[in-house]
Amino acid sequence: LDKVARRDVKVLVVGNPANTNALICSKYAPSIPKENFTAMTRLDQNRALSQVAVKIGVPVQNVKNVIIW
Repeated sequence: LDKVARRDVKVLVVGNPANTNALICSKYAPSIPKENFTAMTRLDQNRALSQVAVKIGVPVQNVKNVIIW
């Protein structure tokens, strides 16, 4: 990426562990701004929703406003 991508490229990392992989990718492309890297963590979002629902004893569709980072 550092050698061939434009400096304004947006990088979306999907493979787990997505956050760690995005960090590693950004380290190997130091000329690309760190804010151009993001990780898709929908699986983690779904797991968090499920765990909260189980913990409070409600259906998962009733759990709202859960944020992961």
